Amino acid sequence: MNRTPLHDVAIVGAYNTPQAKKLDTTEIECLIDAVDGALASAGLGIDEVDGFNVSSTMQRYTPREAVMLFGARPSWTGHDIGIPGVIEAALAISAGLCETAVIATAQVYAHRERTTTAPWTRPSNEFVECWGLFTPAEFALMARRHMHLYGTTSEQFAEVAATIRNNGARHPEACHYRRFVTPEDVLNSRMIADPFHLLDCAMTSEGGAGLVLTSSERARDLDVQPIYLLGGGTDKQGMAYVTPPVWDRYGHVGKRAGQQAFAQAGLTPDDVDVLEIYDPFSFEIIRQLEIFGFCGEGEGGDFVMDGHLRMDGKFPAVTNGGVMSFSHAGLAQLLQKPISAVQQLRGEYPDELTVKDAKVALTSNGGSGALFTDVLLLGTQRPTR
Repeated sequence: MNRTPLHDVAIVGAYNTPQAKKLDTTEIECLIDAVDGALASAGLGIDEVDGFNVSSTMQRYTPREAVMLFGARPSWTGHDIGIPGVIEAALAISAGLCETAVIATAQVYAHRERTTTAPWTRPSNEFVECWGLFTPAEFALMARRHMHLYGTTSEQFAEVAATIRNNGARHPEACHYRRFVTPEDVLNSRMIADPFHLLDCAMTSEGGAGLVLTSSERARDLDVQPIYLLGGGTDKQGMAYVTPPVWDRYGHVGKRAGQQAFAQAGLTPDDVDVLEIYDPFSFEIIRQLEIFGFCGEGEGGDFVMDGHLRMDGKFPAVTNGGVMSFSHAGLAQLLQKPISAVQQLRGEYPDELTVKDAKVALTSNGGSGALFTDVLLLGTQRPTR
């Protein structure tokens, strides 16, 4: 194990606001709920927080405005969301810049016109406006190249999508609760960007999410199960949806981040009990299994067909239903990956979605089409070496 300042920090609160295709609330109300819920999960009050990374999508609420809203005390403020935001806050705590930090974000009313693709899938740049390339197509290019190189099939993608969506169908808080699908349903859904069918793709929704981090010493005094940071890493290879994705250049994005995380934790993929990895499209799960070392390159398709990702498999994956079924609410969905890992490790999921005796979770953000992948390993035991 490579000792890192991350080992001195724990996540003590994790919370998702209600998630829905359309919420009957304002974005600021959703954001406040995210902060309040995360603090309640930690058993802490707002007056015990001296670090803020709180923002929103549509109202463009900033961390410095959050400091004003929640008491105007001298505070550290962060900048990133998702796994990089967790790492950033952990380093600030370890460096003594703050002791307890809340990370929260929300998105409401960003996309309600269902006859068009979501606005963030069609940014204004040279490869979108004149040629029509959009997010599903960019990820589809990477999937098709993998199929050409290794013989990966649409049936293997459908196995991934059905497994994830059926987890969400069992999660009472998921947007697609009780919406069960079969692999055949995935293959029979309409084509979006070859080889991706509709049910291979993430949805869009609204909601908020929050996490609370504090020092390991402070965490011992709280009446909650701390979840410790074991290791993490980030890989950024360019601006998402600006540079065309080419497999030979970007197909392995995140491999270095995964290696760093495992080295810091002193663990291997065999030590992982649950995978809360990013699922924008079914193929991305297969790609991540390969680059993180759960199977060999080109073997991901056969690996998933062996049932490894199901709840009774060796590596249960995306147990809340992910962005395919649980929620895909702006940047909140990036936080929802570590949140799901925390809730799973704390035994807060319904019985049928609980990985018994889980001690280590791997979580990720991003994907090859977006030119970045972030990785975080979390565990129930604090690293001591």
